[in-house]
Amino acid sequence: MQDQFSLKGKVALVTGGTYGIGIAMAQALGKAGATITFNARSEDKVREAELKCRALGLDAYGYVCDVTIEAEVRSMVSDISQKYGDIDILVNNAGIIKRIPALEMSVEDFNEVINVDLTGPFIVSKAVAPGMIRKGGGKIINICSMMSELGRETVTAYAAAKGGLKMLTKNLACEWAEYNIQVNGIGPGYIATPQTAPLREVGHPFNDFIMAKTPAARWGTPEDLEGPTVFLASKASDFINGHILYVDGGILAYIGKQPK
Repeated sequence: MQDQFSLKGKVALVTGGTYGIGIAMAQALGKAGATITFNARSEDKVREAELKCRALGLDAYGYVCDVTIEAEVRSMVSDISQKYGDIDILVNNAGIIKRIPALEMSVEDFNEVINVDLTGPFIVSKAVAPGMIRKGGGKIINICSMMSELGRETVTAYAAAKGGLKMLTKNLACEWAEYNIQVNGIGPGYIATPQTAPLREVGHPFNDFIMAKTPAARWGTPEDLEGPTVFLASKASDFINGHILYVDGGILAYIGKQPK
C-alpha cells in the first residue's frame, strides 16, 4: 500500500511554491520521495525556500520565473528537464487576489488576476505536458478555491479565474487522458497562513464568519493539504481525472447554523 503513495524517482514542479500552502505542498511531495522544483518572481523568496526545504533533507531547486510569460516558463521547464528529468507532477499553485468591489475594479486589475490565476496554469500545463507524454503519463494538480463554486463580495476577478480554472481542469483531463495524464484540482478552504493571521484574531468579524460557516469550526492548516496533494500526485489516483477535491472542513456541504 505504501508503494501506491510513493513518489520516489518522480520530478515535481510547484508554481508559487516558496511560502504558505505552496511550500507545504512542495515539501509533502519531497517527503514522499520526489525531487521538488518551484518558482517565484522573487530571487530572495526562491533562495529562502530552497534553504528551508534542504534543511529537511529534501532535493529542492528553485527558479525565478513569471508564470504569465510563456518564454520564461518554457525556459524553466527545459532547464528542469535537462537537469533533473521531465516533470512527472505539476502543481499549479501560483496565484494572486485583489479584493476590490466590481464597480471600482479596473480592467487592468481584473486582467492581472485572470492572467496569473487562470492563464498561468494553462501556460505551465502546456509547457509540461509534452514531457509527460514522453514519459508515458503524469499528474497535474490545479489549486482551485472555494470561489470555484461560491461567490463573495469584492472577489469578482478571483472567482472568475478560479471558476475558469475548475473548467480548465476538467477540459485538460478530457484532452490528455489518452496520454495517461490525470488532471485534477484541490480546492482549499480557509487556511491558516501568515497572510491570514490578522483575519484569524479572536473577535475579528471575518474569523467569526469562517467559524460559523465551517462545520469543523476551525481554519485549515497547510498540513491539511499535504495528504490530498500526495494522493493526487501518486499512482493511488490513477483512475481519478477531472475531479476537484475540496479540502474545506465541510463548508460546501453546509447550509449554515439554524438561528436559535
